[in-house]
Amino acid sequence: MADVISTIGEGFKQSFLMAYEVWWALVLGFAISAIVQAWVPREKVESALSGTGFKPLAKATGFGAASSSCSYAAIAIAKSLFQKGASAVTALAFQFASTNLVWELGLVIWILIGWQFTLAEFVGGIVMIALMAILLRRFVSPKLEEQAREHAVHAQVKHQHRSVGEQMGWRERFTSVSAWSDVAHNFRGDWKMLWKEITIGFLLAGFIGLLGDDFFNFLFIEDAPPVLKTLENVIVGPIIAILSFVCSVGNAPLAAVLWSGGIGFAGVIAFIFADLIVLPIIFAYAKYYGWAFALRITALMFVTIVLSALAIDLVFGAVGLVPDTRPTRDDIFGSIELDYKLVLNALGLAIFAALFYLTARRGATDPVCGMKVDRAKAVTFEHVGRTYYFCSDHCRSQFEADPDGYTRKGGLPAEAHAAGHAH
Repeated sequence: MADVISTIGEGFKQSFLMAYEVWWALVLGFAISAIVQAWVPREKVESALSGTGFKPLAKATGFGAASSSCSYAAIAIAKSLFQKGASAVTALAFQFASTNLVWELGLVIWILIGWQFTLAEFVGGIVMIALMAILLRRFVSPKLEEQAREHAVHAQVKHQHRSVGEQMGWRERFTSVSAWSDVAHNFRGDWKMLWKEITIGFLLAGFIGLLGDDFFNFLFIEDAPPVLKTLENVIVGPIIAILSFVCSVGNAPLAAVLWSGGIGFAGVIAFIFADLIVLPIIFAYAKYYGWAFALRITALMFVTIVLSALAIDLVFGAVGLVPDTRPTRDDIFGSIELDYKLVLNALGLAIFAALFYLTARRGATDPVCGMKVDRAKAVTFEHVGRTYYFCSDHCRSQFEADPDGYTRKGGLPAEAHAAGHAH
């Protein structure tokens, strides 16, 4: 029993140390993403992504790269764009870019396993988008695309924040508490959506890191020609990602453990690329677009992931960019010392706390969906002398239909009590 407790403790310790290694990068990446989401007008993005030519595809890639790295947020935004006129190719390009060409993922990968993997991630993301655009019509007909759009219209997600920062000039935004409140609420919303994936990713990495190399030798072919080993790795890598249920930034720590354990360069890249085809997201595709379209775009993405990983492995191998050495477990999980990481992590903690404090000071909880909203910009409803705040007209309508049911179910939010006393 003592050995079991010790092993569990070591797993949690390794998970914490890996999280410590990349904490500042996560906060910085999410903060940049929140600024873009809050201050870049969505209407401009939507109008720019209609059509199937190079220009809309390039714009979709650029907007995606400047957007959130959360896989769930990426597919929800892509669905919204698709509903409002974006083509399937630009919507999928947005998804690929927003999960493979973003700040926080690149920083985390760089810290954990090296700049070569970050470069491979960014170059590979562009290759995937190009391959997806070329192969799309092999998997999805124009008729099926329109059927999926009709299905998506009926699966409309009604919850959204109202941002004032979009209407301000950049100089005004930097000095406006209201504009920074928009940023803070997007920051908090992304963390709320993704914290489970990140936590699971670090926990899996921490405990899998306790396994010996024999475990990884069982998963991957060792005694085989290099070509066969590479092909097996780029197929097994995405399958591990699909079955692990971990996506987005949560993939990075597990990728580091796989690299340390013996999987090839191409397999690691394919594993990281596969965050958009994990099982929960495949089910989300089915809910958004219907099963026919969902299965076809999943197959399309799997093919583009494998081909892109092979292409990156071939090119990087030819120019000598594939790392010759692998990190040890100690290298991956690191340690806490008085160095630049401690300073950056303290700064990251201060930024995290400041943005969350801003949502607490100005925010209220939507009693229907649980979203944190800015009271100054929220939709409101008076009930029994108290004010309730909502993220959208949709949530307010649901509350209006059964206000007593919602107040009984969750009790009166603290914000409602405070508003009631103020009146």
